Formats: sequence, structure tokens, C-alpha cells
Amino acid sequence: MANRKSTCCGVSVLAVLFIAMTTLCVVLLTLLVTQKTQAGVTPHSYLIGVGRADCTGPPAEVPLMGYANPQQLAAGIHTRLYSRAFIIDDGRRRVVFVTVDVGMISQRLRLEVLQALKLKFGDVYRQDNVVLSGTHTHSGPGGFFQYTLFMISSKGYIRSSILPLVNGIVKSIDIAHRYMKPGRIYRSRGQLEDSSLNRSPHSYMNNPEDERHRYTSNTDKQVMVLKFTDLDGDGIGMLSWFSVHAVSMNYTNRMVSSDNMGYASYLLEQDKNPGDLPGQGGFVAGFSSSNLGDVSPNTRGPHCVNTGQSCDYLNSSCPVGGTKMCQAFGPGNDMFDSTRIIGHNIYRKAKELYKNAVEEVTGFLHSAHEWVNMTNVTVQINSTHTVSTCKPALGHSFAAGTTDGGGDLNFTQGAVEGDPFWDGIRDAIVGEPSNQTKECHHPKPILFSTGEMNWPLPWHPQIVDVQIITIGSVAVVAVPGEMTTMAGRRLRDAVKQELQSEGTFEDTEVVIAGLSNVYTHYITTYEEYQVQRYEGASTIYGPHTLSAYVHKFRGLARAIAQDKVPKEPVGPQPPFFTKNLFNLLHQASVDKTSVNSSFGDVLQQVHPVYRQGDVVSITFVAGNPRHSGDIRDKTFVTVEIYDNRTDSWEVVHTDASWETRFHWLKGSNGQSNTTVEWFIPPSAPGGYYRIKHFGHFKRMKGLRPVITPYEGTSDVFRVSTSFYYQ
Repeated sequence: MANRKSTCCGVSVLAVLFIAMTTLCVVLLTLLVTQKTQAGVTPHSYLIGVGRADCTGPPAEVPLMGYANPQQLAAGIHTRLYSRAFIIDDGRRRVVFVTVDVGMISQRLRLEVLQALKLKFGDVYRQDNVVLSGTHTHSGPGGFFQYTLFMISSKGYIRSSILPLVNGIVKSIDIAHRYMKPGRIYRSRGQLEDSSLNRSPHSYMNNPEDERHRYTSNTDKQVMVLKFTDLDGDGIGMLSWFSVHAVSMNYTNRMVSSDNMGYASYLLEQDKNPGDLPGQGGFVAGFSSSNLGDVSPNTRGPHCVNTGQSCDYLNSSCPVGGTKMCQAFGPGNDMFDSTRIIGHNIYRKAKELYKNAVEEVTGFLHSAHEWVNMTNVTVQINSTHTVSTCKPALGHSFAAGTTDGGGDLNFTQGAVEGDPFWDGIRDAIVGEPSNQTKECHHPKPILFSTGEMNWPLPWHPQIVDVQIITIGSVAVVAVPGEMTTMAGRRLRDAVKQELQSEGTFEDTEVVIAGLSNVYTHYITTYEEYQVQRYEGASTIYGPHTLSAYVHKFRGLARAIAQDKVPKEPVGPQPPFFTKNLFNLLHQASVDKTSVNSSFGDVLQQVHPVYRQGDVVSITFVAGNPRHSGDIRDKTFVTVEIYDNRTDSWEVVHTDASWETRFHWLKGSNGQSNTTVEWFIPPSAPGGYYRIKHFGHFKRMKGLRPVITPYEGTSDVFRVSTSFYYQ
């Protein structure tokens, strides 16, 4: 009996322990599932938010940023500019990727955005988990830099230019934040042909032969797409990367434009948001830049525009007219047509990849960030040798420009020797480069030793962001400049190798997000640097710039792979200048009209009847668009159709539409006018239409400026269907 009792008690104890352990496991699992459910995340889903916001700045008198052409001042709107934000949360961490219709992200723009995010969200969005990337359109307003060289080329630090960008970026993130929902991510990639051309093939050919033979092209043709859906499979957004300069709109353009990348976004968003005006609708399509440093969309290639002959292969110049006459064009008949073709190609491939994306992205999120002083990075290249970066400097070939936009002076690409005339002028105005800088940058002949120029502020940044975010098996490398094709390939390989070294990342897809966080010009390979074409001359930290970036990004990737990312900010923080920021943009003058005319009056009226495919043109007496202030979420133009069922006018196009063009022409004595063009699409329904123009003018009352709104309206005209336009 005693034995049986003992056995019975033993079984009872084991049973109790078993029940207790089972209960504990169930409780723990329940808590885990509850936590995930509360966060809105299941093991196979993320919390996802997408947002888009207008960030268009002043479309008049402000220099357009990209070509550094002082005559290229904004004078209207081709298409509006938008910020598109994508937030992903796995229940533990959160990352944000923003692609913005802007030439590049300046350090000042990033710092101001981060300040605004901290005010609004506290520590949720920080320098380590927010990536800001520019599409690289060369047709957006400048004036958003804090370093002297960039301020000189864009008339200084212009508050009215940077505020729309800051507010638009923050608003896009805020919208994405407010509408986060459980969802899934899928990835897909493919090749896009006939949409890019290497504009420095001579530099590319200087890379090792065995390395070049690993690739079928001297540009990256890959398009990478992330597809975002809700849990029901309905699409909420798409993010894509492709390597091509957004310079289909050339240096003669005077209208604010999102260029080819922006047009791709426009087309896909119109597809996915049927019936909505541009900039409206829930689906957000972001097209981001990548390693585009030597990649042009002008696929007909460079020719001497004055003779029709081919340009010199080595230095891209012409016998008569030099580099200015050597220009690349195509594939369209003009810059608008080329923008349409390239943008449509990018859109079409992304749409195809989006539709066929079935490879689900799973896994945790990571983000790693470091501030680096790029003027003194030392890299061990083998067991006996180290190399170092340099203080910033620009070479002579920088002033030659590229085949997408040549310089005005007699500089040529490929210069490995200085010019006594220009060097003498440089020495007299800004001083001679030090011997140390000359040696460090060899074989670059230095035009401007910007790292040794600090008045009234430093001419180039020293402290640079390096950053990686990972979304499951997709790693996004935020590069602070324009990487060439081969430089990007080397960096992608290095990051992928480090991420997979610990066995925690499998089948990793590494994409480069160019023009991110701070702008530092170009990044070439060491071999390309020796040729000293425009890209090499613009690699400001010297011949070992790429090696330094590879070293730093490897470190971030290794930290992610080992899950040892520092929790505190790493590296010396960049400056935020409050003094000596200068503004060379004059105040907009008082608006005037001719005798017996008023603002909004029609100077050139529409015709009574048009057909699909025709262009409607109308000219109004106008005020300076700068007097309209913050123009985000507004419009200077509407095209309206009459609805006889409701006896009302319905807006079918705004100045954000591809089909409209808003031109502002500044005249003499404070007078100006606006011409609105509507390119009637073949799909436009027949009916009665009108065009309206909205604006503001400034007058003085005593010593006080008074801003007054006005509007003008065209006569009613008819669009008639015709078998001539099927």
C-alpha cells in the first residue's frame, strides 16, 4: 500500500507539473500572439503605410537644381513634384523609405526633415530608420543647401524653396503613419532595355576586363519592384528602383517637372487610382534612383549639334564649339517626347513586374546608420598597404559638364593636366590647392579645392550619412551621391557578401538608393577615376572614395548580420548652420498691368472648336507665381468639362496633369502673362470645356505690400469627336 501510495503521488506530481508547464506555454504563446495581434502583425505580414504629398516649390525666378545653368530659372509648371513615403513595421522595428521628386537630398533638407519629425512623432522616426532619396530630376527648384558651392549655383539658401520640400516630405510620412494597416510585401525584378545609355563608356572600359566580362551591359538594366498589398491582396503601393538620370528634360527647360521618373509614377498612380486627379487616390507608386552616375536616358547618344557628326570618343567635344556642341538626345523628337517615352518604358516594366510579383518578402526589419568624416577615412587594401580619402576637391573636367548638359567654357572631359589660364584665375580668386590635396587627388588636376575653402561657409560637406535598411531579404543601401554603374555593382556585391556571411540572410536582394540623405557629387571606381571624365572629376573625396564607402557599408552590413547595431548615434554629427546662410534671390517685384486691363483678363482667347489631339492655348494677364506663396495642394490651372446633368463644371485636369503646361512669361515694367496649354488626349470625351487660371498679384498700399488673389476664365469651347483621331 505504501509503495502504491508513493507511486500514485509521484504520478500526481508529474501530472501537475505537466499541466502547469502546458498552461505556462499556452499563456506565453497567447501573450506572444496577443502582442503581435495588438501590433497588427502576424508572422507573415507587416504593418504597412503609404503616403504621397505635394512638395512643389516656387515655379518662378528660382534656379532649377541640376544643370548648374544660371540662366535656367523656373518659369512655369510641366508637372508637379511629390514626396512618396513607405513605412514598414514588423512589430519590433520600423523603417521608412521616401522617394522625392527633387534633384537630390541635401544635408540641410534631411536635417530639417528630421527636426520636424522629432517635433511631431518624438523618437519614432530618426536618422537611423528614415531614408530620404531624390529621383534626381534636374527640373525642381533649388535653394535647399547649406554649403557654399551649392548655394552659389542656386542663388543661396531660399526658405520659400526648402519649406515646401520639408513640409511635403513630413506630410507624406504623416499620411503613411496614420493609415498603416496589416499587409504583405512581394518582390520582383526584371530587365529594361532601350531606356539607358552609358555616357562615359571610355571610363567604364578602364575597369578590369575580367570584371567587365561578368556583365552583359555597361549600364544596369535591372528594375527592382516591391509590391505592397493589404491582407486581402489588394494593392496599396509599389516601390521601384532603376538606374537612369532624370534628365530627359534638358538644360533649356524652364518649367518645374518631375521628368521621366515622375511620369512613371504619374502613369501607374493614374492606373491604380481611376477617376482621381493627379496627386490624389490611395495607391502610391514610388520610382527611386539607383546607381545612375554614368547613365543617361538620351538613348540616341551624343552628336555635334552644329555638324551632325559624332563627338570625340575620349573627351566628348566637337571640332567647332567644343563640349557645348556635343549633346545627347533621344529617343523622342524633343525633350517632352523623350520624357514621355522613357517614363512610359519604366512604368510599363514596373507594372509588369508588379502584376507578376509572387515572391513574398518575410523576415525582420533592420536599420543601421553612421555619420562618417569622409575627408580622412583609411582603408586597408591588403596586408601591407592602406589608402585614404581626401579633403573635397573638384577637377577641371567638372567644368566641362556632360553630354546631357555641357559647360559653357573651354573645358573638356578627360583632362588629367591643369590649364595655366584657369589655374591662374583660380589662384587669384580662391587660392591655390595645397600640395597635400594635390597629391591626394592625383591624377585629378584640381579646379576648386573646396575642402580648403570655408568662406562664408564650408564649400562641401565633410560629415556624410552612410545607412542601410533591410526589409526581410531586401537590403536598401542609401548612397549619398551618384554612383557609377560599376561602382554600384561592387558595393552591392560587398554588402550582399557581408549580410550572408552569418547565415541569417538568404537570397538577399541588395538595391542602391542613390542621391540619399546628403549630396556629395559622384562616386566612381578607382579605375574610372584615372580617366578623369566628368564623373571622376566630380568624385570629391579622391580616388579611393569608393573603397571608403565599401568599407563603411560593409561594417553596417556586418552589424546587421550579427544583430549588433549600436543603439546610440555613431560618428561626428553634421553641422546645422544658422549664420552666414545667404540669399541672392531678389524679392519679387510689384505686379502691374497695362492700361485698361486687369489680372486674369484674357489676352489670347481659345478657338470655338477643337478635336482630340489638338492643343488648346490661352494667355492671361498674370501676377508673379511667387506671390502665391505655398502652392502645395493648389493649382494655377484647371481644365473643366460641363456636366449638363448637374448643370456644373467638373475639373478634369490641373497643373499636375501631364496634359497641361503652365508657362509664365515675365515682361517689362512689372507686367507678366501666363500661357496655359492643354494637349487634348485621344480619350477626352466630347463636350463643352473651359480653362481657368488662378494666381495672386502684389500691390503696395503705402509702404505695405498687399497680396490679392485673382482668376481668369476662357470662353467655353467644344471638343468634338472625329474619325480622324481614333
